[in-house]
Amino acid sequence: MKRTALLSAVSALLLGAALMPASASDCAGFLPPNDLKIPVGSADDKGIQEEQFNQVMNTVEKIYKPQVAALGKVLEIRRLWTDATVNASAMQSGNKYILNMYGGLARHETITMDGMALVACHELGHHLGGAPKVSSWASNEGQSDYYANMKCLKQVFSDTASNNFTRLSAGDEVAQKGCETMYSDPKDRAICYRAAMAGKSVAYLFQMLRNETVTPRFDTPSAAVVTSMMTTHPPTQCRMDTYLAGSLCTQPVSAPLSGTDPTVGTCTRSAGFQAGFRPLCWYKPAKPSELLPPSGKEFGPGEDLTIPGPAFKMLNTVYPWDSLRAPAAK
Repeated sequence: MKRTALLSAVSALLLGAALMPASASDCAGFLPPNDLKIPVGSADDKGIQEEQFNQVMNTVEKIYKPQVAALGKVLEIRRLWTDATVNASAMQSGNKYILNMYGGLARHETITMDGMALVACHELGHHLGGAPKVSSWASNEGQSDYYANMKCLKQVFSDTASNNFTRLSAGDEVAQKGCETMYSDPKDRAICYRAAMAGKSVAYLFQMLRNETVTPRFDTPSAAVVTSMMTTHPPTQCRMDTYLAGSLCTQPVSAPLSGTDPTVGTCTRSAGFQAGFRPLCWYKPAKPSELLPPSGKEFGPGEDLTIPGPAFKMLNTVYPWDSLRAPAAK
């Protein structure tokens, strides 16, 4: 099959899928607006403690203050511990990159210190995550999730100060196998796995807040494919997929991102990466060619992207290890 035919087939797949809503509202919060409040010392105060909260913020601040200063800006992490709001948000004021980190979210029973680090990294992603953006300065929600695991958590979990962070105790075979597949260095594997599990922990938060009966899992990735870029918060499973994708992306953390080109500094198949692609459940590629292998590495003879064959599966999953997927429901 010629490359032009492949491009046409990919375009048809993207345009023919079910449309999901896109909106520019609520561009800089970790969660959609909600009325849940968890005051200090309340019956629902089951998450992390104030000292643990501050340890996470200290680590993030130590790493990112110099990086933001190098851009001519000032990072301000507002530690709003006594505020019962179950959320976090990002905003800019003058030359300040502001993170509003609320104690109510930290006190939620699903939150670990690793999970709180992911929340802070997501909010940093609004400032630093690059394209696709939802405003002149803010990366959209999906990109902020991707940035959190692709760039930020890898730095936070490389810092020795994070060694005593609390984390999800349960294991996950899919995430472990994925990290072992993509990274050869034991330290990189461990950080990849830890970041993925931080994503799993906050996915449980989304499930509880949305009163969902289906538990998100790494071996049941979303099959949705958007036909326009989603700018609001993706569904629970889709966000969980994004955290794993960011963890598996082997693009160097130091690789710069672009405010206009979403392919720069990220993982795309066209750049030769094997995994770590932003899930199509929220991400609409700027160019269909992002989904194709580099020139000279075409799909095999007879593969047709318009039918559910091996090539289609490669486009519609973030995983290269299909053997670990959950069996299809009968």
